Amino acid sequence: MGSPVRVLAEATPATRDRYVDLLRVASLAAVVLGHWLMAAVTPDGVGNLLAVVPALQPLTWLLQVMPVFFFVGGFAHALSYRSLLRKRPEGSTDSVYAAFLRARLQRLLRPTMVFVLVWGAAALLIQLLGGGGGLTGVTLRLVTQPLWFIGIYLAMVAFTPPLLRLHERYGWGAFAGLAGAAAAVDVLRFAAGVPYVDFLNFAFVWLAVHQLGFLRADGRLGVGPALPDLRRPALLAGGGLVGAVALVAFGPYPLSMVGMPGEKVSNMAPPTLALLCHGLWLVGAVELLRAPAARLLARPRAWRTVVAANGVAMTAFLWHLTAMLGVYGAMLALDVPLPEPATAAWWAQTPLRLAVAAALTAVLVAAFRTFERPTAPATPPATAPGTGSAPLAALGATLCLLGVLGLSMVGFAGLLEGRTALLIAVPVSAPAAVAATLCGWLLVERAGRARGAR
Repeated sequence: MGSPVRVLAEATPATRDRYVDLLRVASLAAVVLGHWLMAAVTPDGVGNLLAVVPALQPLTWLLQVMPVFFFVGGFAHALSYRSLLRKRPEGSTDSVYAAFLRARLQRLLRPTMVFVLVWGAAALLIQLLGGGGGLTGVTLRLVTQPLWFIGIYLAMVAFTPPLLRLHERYGWGAFAGLAGAAAAVDVLRFAAGVPYVDFLNFAFVWLAVHQLGFLRADGRLGVGPALPDLRRPALLAGGGLVGAVALVAFGPYPLSMVGMPGEKVSNMAPPTLALLCHGLWLVGAVELLRAPAARLLARPRAWRTVVAANGVAMTAFLWHLTAMLGVYGAMLALDVPLPEPATAAWWAQTPLRLAVAAALTAVLVAAFRTFERPTAPATPPATAPGTGSAPLAALGATLCLLGVLGLSMVGFAGLLEGRTALLIAVPVSAPAAVAATLCGWLLVERAGRARGAR
């Protein structure tokens, strides 16, 4: 009997789009590598290498690959929701939504809640013992920042059914509507100075990229497994790249596609039209690479590697900053010199730091990977549970979204002092954010759990 990974790999249906799995893993790996490379840690604190060496900012046009992950998410969500619709009993559309939310959020929230609870307990203990200064305090603030991505992804899952219906009715028009709304928001923001309107682009920009995944699921990006037509992805890549370059060159948009400390305008928070164009060129580019990647993934060893990586990708993403900051903390504790960022000595030390961070991440993955294991496939209830499950699931998803986003902003520093951060215009504390996420998850579980006939 083979290993679980080998068994899973060999059981892969011939109809599965393996390239999507590769894109999911590769996009998260690029984010992890980008975070490790950009961290410029000194005894005085944590900075950003891109701020120290602005000439490196064009690299963000390659390393900022979150649009690819959200694009892949749209593809997967469309297939998953349609599969549940086909299996539903008569009159149970309400329960399908709840089952869909539970299925999509389970593998996401289980490892996330373990991460949150472990770090919350550690932060409380550290601060009760009088710690929390220096690099430790910075770590308590930083480790939760990547959770913003999970919060946005939660919103995409929650909005999948209505946006999928829009896609099925209007096709490219639904994407164009979201992209046009993102452009209108930037006009109101930069030309008219309307306050708070920019936050709408957290929805419009990322949901527009997500909508491209629906188009791919229906074969409307022009690239199919049997007869690839590269014209549309080439147009997406070229048009997106030209648009992003023009907006950065002639508009109010910065060069970096990630947030920079001290910037008045960020392409990331909130997202901008320039970031949407960046997403278009990335989506077009990865679709152009689909055929050679498919040939590679037909090899058993390559596919087993992707299967293994997919099984731990979220756990690695959650803990990679913990590993990186742990490496720097150990260096400071052992009086290992930390060269000035971007100097020759700093670059010479980089491969070793990355190798140790990767090894420590592997240890953390081994410790927590069990919480990312998938459970039984989602099915709607055998009989329609009546109205109410969908609103309950939607409420739970909203609480999870607000809790995770709030925690990404406030962090775990200042727990005993009641530190808060503004989520749009609402102050939120770490305990409140954790409580909202837990309550939301329980509501989604309750609404989506299959129930037999009474």
